[in-house]
Amino acid sequence: MDELRELYQQVILDHNKNPKNFGKIEPANRTAEGYNPLCGDRIDLYLQVEDGIIKDISFEGAGCAISKASASVMTTVLKGKSLAEAEQLFRKFQKLITSEPGAEPDLKEMGKLAIFCGVREFPLRVKCAGLAWHTMVAALKNENKTVSTE
Repeated sequence: MDELRELYQQVILDHNKNPKNFGKIEPANRTAEGYNPLCGDRIDLYLQVEDGIIKDISFEGAGCAISKASASVMTTVLKGKSLAEAEQLFRKFQKLITSEPGAEPDLKEMGKLAIFCGVREFPLRVKCAGLAWHTMVAALKNENKTVSTE
């Protein structure tokens, strides 16, 4: 678990400094805005969905390292996934970051996302990690509202 914790810190820092899929994509046919009033994280999420598949996904925004890293990793994982697969990954990710500290994550099932299990040790940061994911669900549903973690 110590190795996973160290990897968590490295990945968070790397994705914060060098976020993947950062910037607005054109054309985006699904968008959503997310806001975490607790720490000021903001995200605009852009998706290009065709035939039930996420063909492209990107984000813009500012916030803490965990929020930005979560959005960055999420976009890399969701490209090419079906809408059903994206929603299933959302549920699995939420379970991962809200499970009891010390519970071993299923590394095979979660892949890159497993590194976020460290967030559960910092309850105030769970909302930071989950913001991009909640925003993604709103974008998939084409909801025209700002997603808030409060």
